[in-house]
Amino acid sequence: MREQDDLMRRGIGMTSQRTRERLIQRLYEEGVSNAKVLEVIRRTPRHLFVDEALAHRAYEDTALPIGHNQTISQPFMVAHMSELLLEAGPLDKVLEIGTGSGYQTAILAQLVERVFSVERIKVLQDRAKERLVELNLRNVVFRWGDGCEGWPALAPYNGIIVTAVAPEVPQALLDQLAPGGRMVIPVGPAGEAQQLMLIVREEHGFSRRVLGAVRFVPLLNGPLA
Repeated sequence: MREQDDLMRRGIGMTSQRTRERLIQRLYEEGVSNAKVLEVIRRTPRHLFVDEALAHRAYEDTALPIGHNQTISQPFMVAHMSELLLEAGPLDKVLEIGTGSGYQTAILAQLVERVFSVERIKVLQDRAKERLVELNLRNVVFRWGDGCEGWPALAPYNGIIVTAVAPEVPQALLDQLAPGGRMVIPVGPAGEAQQLMLIVREEHGFSRRVLGAVRFVPLLNGPLA
């Protein structure tokens, strides 16, 4: 997309193109194999989603703080979760729980037809909206509210991605998953051992696959202005 390419060029002074390509190579070496996911990561200007003081670190494979005790996930985790969501084929309707900086939202918006993103912290949501407008990504609808409740009015969803850890999978989110739909969610106690899970809604229930240890900020109840 021309908008993303222009914004990437604007960031050349803070981090070289070689640094960005090195990140993509690292993601590939770590197991991300979906070419479309890698291309979207490559062309999306991550430096726009972090504070200016941290922009020089935007293309490191690490999580970075975005304020309000939240972080922008490391690029590998964004790519990995996106790839898992798309593993069975294209998706037309995805629910994202935890907009945060909007980076994962921007990646999803270039991979699926429609994204419905819920964020409990209003100021983060407002900043994310501005960034996606700047990138001319128009297929995202935002909701300020409790992510544990999902977005039942617009359910069901072919995919659900949760960007904060829950002690257990919220029943409300399971209820909003369409038949054959896929959910990627970190599960476990905040600050302790957590596991990334892939949940698929099948004909007679849900299959669950544990994908490995992760570390996420906690999924909290209630909107925060």
